Amino acid sequence: MTLLEIFPSLRGAMTPRLDPALWPISTRHDQSGRICIGDVVLEDIADQYGTPTYVIDESDVRHRCRTYREIFPDSEIVYAGKALMIRAMAKWVSEEGLGVGVCSAGELSIAIAGGVKPSRIILHSNTKTASELRTAAKAGVGRIVIDSPSDAALLASVCTHSQKVLIHVTPGADTEFEDTVATVKNAAHLRLIGLHCQLGSHITDPERFRSAIGTMIGQMADIRRTRNMILTELDLGGGHGIAYRPGDAQLDLTRLARVVDESLDDACIRNRFPRPKIVFEPGRAIAARAGVTLHLAQSTSDGRTFVSVGARLPADLREGDLVGVPGTGAYHHSMTSTDNRVCRPPVIAVLGGVARPLIRRESIDDLLAREVGV
Repeated sequence: MTLLEIFPSLRGAMTPRLDPALWPISTRHDQSGRICIGDVVLEDIADQYGTPTYVIDESDVRHRCRTYREIFPDSEIVYAGKALMIRAMAKWVSEEGLGVGVCSAGELSIAIAGGVKPSRIILHSNTKTASELRTAAKAGVGRIVIDSPSDAALLASVCTHSQKVLIHVTPGADTEFEDTVATVKNAAHLRLIGLHCQLGSHITDPERFRSAIGTMIGQMADIRRTRNMILTELDLGGGHGIAYRPGDAQLDLTRLARVVDESLDDACIRNRFPRPKIVFEPGRAIAARAGVTLHLAQSTSDGRTFVSVGARLPADLREGDLVGVPGTGAYHHSMTSTDNRVCRPPVIAVLGGVARPLIRRESIDDLLAREVGV
């Protein structure tokens, strides 16, 4: 008989604490000390679906969406789909009132298949092709982000009806901005409604938005003066930083809201410009903490225990132990495979005690099916 069986009250004291800044919102230990997400035991998921496996907490995704809408009630929130673009994510964020940002015709197709209204979709990619632009325009995408004069000319050549566009700018370092504005203004079917920027990929300091907002409001005021056009949207992109390890800095959204509000007031008053609608495009801040990747510890030929993850592991890890790595909901399934395996892992959603597959595990047959010649 163990001490836990003699004194059940000790169980809570002996169960390691799970940092709420890293793990999904529904994470807890059950009475046996096993980790559960969405009221589903992770060991049970590993037994049923194997490892490695991505586990996504639906309640966490929806919680992040609602948090953004509560903190930024007057702004539009658009989920950056490149973080994790699968039909379920598109459906969840859309149901929570968010738009979706896509980077390709493939992501656009998934978003629409997930029930997102095309008018709530923004297309932005550094390498847009004529085919992708034609597909987006034909689908009725709400806004397309233009990066250069050639980008604008290419879109104009495939558009057959009015299309709203945003011009992407790099505050203080955009030499083609005026030419891009002119190209859009002279295009028959393009309607310039605002500016777009991306200040970084993992921002933790809200002050980085202050000067950018001032610069971009100034550019919008210049366009009004020189082109007689009043732009009504300012898309501040995403890149909102989160914690991946205990103690990591992360972006304080409440403070960001205050900085943006102050900066807009100052810049609009200074330039005598009407306050535009603000758009944010969080990706990892919506998806990352909802995801946990499950790995099984294995032994190597020299007797060492091996787990293919980029994290510090417990010293007492043994073969057969299950390792859960939090913070892997963004940019993992979308861009990489794990454990040096050829086939990509499945994605399993959990909610209310139920685990359901969203993406099945890729098989060897899947890989061979794409082989068409030698």
